[in-house]
Amino acid sequence: MKLKPLDITLTALFAALMAIGANITAFLVIGGVPITLTTFFSILAGLLLGSRLGALSMAVYAMIGLAGAPVFAQFSGGLSSIVNPTFGFILSNILVAFVAGKIIEAKSTTARFVVASLIGMSINYVFGTTWMYFAYQLWFGAPEGFSYAVAWLWMLGPLPKDIIFAVLAGRLGYRMKGKVYSSQSKEFKGETPA
Repeated sequence: MKLKPLDITLTALFAALMAIGANITAFLVIGGVPITLTTFFSILAGLLLGSRLGALSMAVYAMIGLAGAPVFAQFSGGLSSIVNPTFGFILSNILVAFVAGKIIEAKSTTARFVVASLIGMSINYVFGTTWMYFAYQLWFGAPEGFSYAVAWLWMLGPLPKDIIFAVLAGRLGYRMKGKVYSSQSKEFKGETPA
């Protein structure tokens, strides 16, 4: 993938937005899950930048955190984050951006943007919750009575917020398409960028 200066700038912008979104609520945790806005920004990255560039921006965010910058939730970072039970949510953001972007690349309607956002949020929940369950079972030391059902019960706290923000991301993404990335807007319409 050949990157233009605007591509690099937007990739860096969304990596920075993820760092802000991960820590905007600082230390608000329900169960073992920090409450963040990362799902919102990963969806928006896919919707506004497209599948490949959106996924790249999320990969850059993950690499910055793994390199040691405190950009993950609760101002954490470093290679030790890989064994954290919530690391699956960080990884899933790459897939969320890719899938959300891919869904809207074929056709551009408000409904399609919202559906892409809700599918992206679902991917985040399934991947992240499954990672969390296995992390607790295999290497993190599960609390007494912890099961896959309990892991999903923990996710009920942030779920309403994430549904609302996914719908908001879809509507915002549709309204902003073409305003953020002009060559991307031509691709939405099926035209070849000049």
